[in-house]
Parts: sequence; C-alpha cells; structure tokens
Amino acid sequence: MSSATQSSTTPSPTAPIGFYEIAAAEPGRVAIIDPDGSALTSGELLARVNRVSRALRSHGLTAGDAVAVAVHNGHEYLELSLALGQVGMFLVPVNWRLAPAETRYIIQDSGAKVVVMDAEQAATLPPESLPEHRFVVGGAVDGWRPYPELGAGESADTPPQRRLGSVMGYTSGTTGSPKGVRFPLPDVLPEAAITSFTAFVSRYEITVAEGVHLVCSPIYHAAPSGHASAFLHLGHTVVLQDRFDAEDVLRAVERYRVTSVHMVPTHFHRLLRLPEEVRSAYDLSSLEAVIHAGAPCPVPIKQQMMEWLGPRVWEYLGSTEGSVSLVSPREWLRKPGTVGRPVPNTDVKILDEDGKEVPVGEAGTIYFGTSGRRPAFEYNNDSDKTAAARRGDLVTAGDYGYFDEDGYLFLLDRRTDLIISGGVNIYPAEIEQALITHSAVADVAVIGVPDPDWGQSVLAVVQPAAGAVPGDELAAELRAHCAEYLASFKIPRRYEFRADFPRTETGKLQRRKLRDAYINPSI
Repeated sequence: MSSATQSSTTPSPTAPIGFYEIAAAEPGRVAIIDPDGSALTSGELLARVNRVSRALRSHGLTAGDAVAVAVHNGHEYLELSLALGQVGMFLVPVNWRLAPAETRYIIQDSGAKVVVMDAEQAATLPPESLPEHRFVVGGAVDGWRPYPELGAGESADTPPQRRLGSVMGYTSGTTGSPKGVRFPLPDVLPEAAITSFTAFVSRYEITVAEGVHLVCSPIYHAAPSGHASAFLHLGHTVVLQDRFDAEDVLRAVERYRVTSVHMVPTHFHRLLRLPEEVRSAYDLSSLEAVIHAGAPCPVPIKQQMMEWLGPRVWEYLGSTEGSVSLVSPREWLRKPGTVGRPVPNTDVKILDEDGKEVPVGEAGTIYFGTSGRRPAFEYNNDSDKTAAARRGDLVTAGDYGYFDEDGYLFLLDRRTDLIISGGVNIYPAEIEQALITHSAVADVAVIGVPDPDWGQSVLAVVQPAAGAVPGDELAAELRAHCAEYLASFKIPRRYEFRADFPRTETGKLQRRKLRDAYINPSI
C-alpha cells in the first residue's frame, strides 16, 4: 500500500475506535441488514447490546463464563458477540446443523451457562439436559424463553466494569471429538484489542472509513464471523444472507454497493459456473476486496476470478488457532498458488515429523506462533491435545506445505488428507486442480483408499457437469486429461461418480464423510 493510500484511508487518531464508540457517535448509521432486508442502526444495536450485557450479569454470569449460540445468520449472532465482548465472556458458536448429541456435547464441554438457539434446533433438545437459562430465536419452544426477553427491562446505558471478551470456537474434530480453542482474557477494555482486531482486515487495502461487508456463509464459522465483526468495528455496514446462492451474491453486491466479501474456493467455482450473460448483468464495481480461505484454491479457478473481477482477490491462511499468512492479488499473480508470506509478528516454520525444520522447497507440517511468545490458547478440557499441537513456541492446525526460495508459503493439504502410496506423498489438492479444469467436471474430491500392494491408492470422486455422462468412457477421458498435467503415480487409479458431496455450509469438503462412504460404507 502506498503512503498516499495509507494516509487517505486510515482514521484520524481522534476518530471513534470500534463499534461501541462509533455507535455512540453515529447512532443513525446502518449497522446490520438482515437476510429479510430489515435494517438495524448502530444506535439500536448498541442499546440492545448493552441490555444483553447487563442481563447476562443479572443471570449470575461473570468474566470467563460462556454462552453457547446456535442461530441462523441474523443480527442476533453479532449482537451477542458484541455483548459478550464487553463483559469478559466467551461466545461459543455452535453449528445449528449438528445432531442433538453433538450440540449437547459442545454445550456441556464448554460449560455454557446460557444457551441461545434457533427454534428448530431447540425443539430437538430436552431442556433438562441444558443450562437453566435458555433463549430461543424464531419461534416458541416449551421450556425456552423468547430471545427478545434477554435484556428486556435492563438499562441501555453502557454497562459498568467493561472488559474484553472473546470467542471460543470448536475445531472441526477431524479426529476425535471437537475441542474448544480457549484464549486467555486479559483485564482490559474492549477498545484495547479492537485496533489489532481490525488491523488484519485493513491490510486488504480497503477504504477503512466506510464500506459494506457481505456475509454469504454461515456466521457461526470462525472466518465469516471474525471478518463480519472486524468490519463492524471499522464502522462498515454488514449485510447478512441466510445461505450462499451465486446470483443472489451478485445481486446483493449491486444493490448494497458491497465493498468486501469473504468466500471459500467452492463459492468461486459456483460463481464461475453462472452463464456469462448472468455474471455480466450485475454492477460489481463497488467491490474492493474479495477475501478467501478455507481450502487450497485451484490455480485455474482463482485465475478466472482475477480475470473477471480484476486484482481484488485476497487470500490468507489461518485457523481457529491463529493467523498464518496473507497474499495480495499482485503477489499471487507473480506466485500463482501461494498463500503468501507470514503476517506481521508471526513466526512460521515447516517442520518434519521429528520437529526439525526442513529445507526450502521441501514439504512438512506448518507451525506458527506470535514472535517471541508462547502460544496463548489451550484446547478446552484437553491438555493432551494442547501439548500435541505444540513444538516449543509454535503450534499447528495440521496443514501441510512448503516455503519457496523467496519466502512464500504454499499450502498442499491438511496432513490428515495426505495420501501415501508406495511410500510417496501425494497431495489431493494437486490432483483436484488438474481435474477441475476438465469441462465434464462440475466438482471433484480426491481421497486415498486402502491398497494391498501400495498401502493407499488414489480415488477421484467426480460430480459430472450438466450433460456429461458418467461411466467408463468419461473415466478414460479424465485419466488421459490427468496424464497431461500429472506424474503417472498421481493419476487416480479409480473414478467414482456421484451427484454431490458432503460439505459444510461454507462449502468445505467433509473428507472424513467421503472417505467413510468409500472405505467404510457401513458407517
């Protein structure tokens, strides 16, 4: 970013910092637009936030306590996040699509003293298995109080003894039960952390002083909620959609003059599948930053996004445990496939299984940490998992990658997704990138399956594009296509065709479910 750009987009030192101050100074500013199109001003949201903060204390909660939240995209999630964030408490996001037993596990493991849940999910949980204080959104359920009653009758004034709160997100649980990532809560005002909280999104070279951020993924996920909160603290309007629909995203960008949006590579793929006449029908000129993460992005897909939208596509690598790297559109065009360089004040190293740093260009597990500090977080109620994820002052989320000679990081896969065939490491993402470029492939996932001779062999599971006929002929065509791009040992030995894949609501492939379908079909 040039110095001229920096000075024109950075708020003055006297400007209000964070949502709480901005809302007090500009109560008429639109803060949130819900999926139904209704708008909530900053003043209205702040009043509600203050009432909820006071109500939580009235219900006996103190600093360090947790509130579990399982709601659809709507202002309620951000409202609760802001309320907990100024009274030193943890918001525990819960995927509202989880089975009742999985939901109960997270509520109980987190020690949540209050639960706020969508009516459809609340109806599946026996009240006696839950905390005393239960509030329901979007309907009436026996044993639950309507969510608007939380804070009703409380003062809308700023609560006393404000202190920073946080989010305790639960990991996806690739192996074993998911665990909450719990960070310490220093006894400081929320504003003390807001500057650093918003610094990351400011690096996207956006207009800091104003803007509109679009949320088109489930907000209970760490990345969509983290970005929505950060942009809200910048004073931007946050537009919420209840689900991802490719054309609805374009429609919202034009209607609300959206300046930033967070996506995953699957969203790119679905946008690019829209007919050219549909994509060109919408005015997307307001977009300043299209931000993505969540999975390795096929190089051809991202190149097409750049050709369509211009150099506005930013990428980062991070997880619930922390941020790792960031790459600008210009850097990525010079280094296609990179996830960037380490973010400021972050050490990133590639280590082998013995914990030794590997040479440049060699693959290993990605470890990261804040420079000069031991990892601050712990996995809630799981000291063994905490210890296993650490190497000295560094931690890992299980990602696998390498550094090039210029210090750019390249993501290969999750360590758990690695295929080892005949003692050779094979990375599914590389094969998927080759297959997705074939016109007959709408979507693809590559997994390793047991092989008596090789240990594992490569299986490609393909969703055929419209008009493509699944079968041996298409498999042979795809095999020949892969031979143009991949070494022979990487070419899938087997092809299976199916109509869709198990995915999270953000579009991330649930490889464990897919592996179970082909390795353990009885599960």
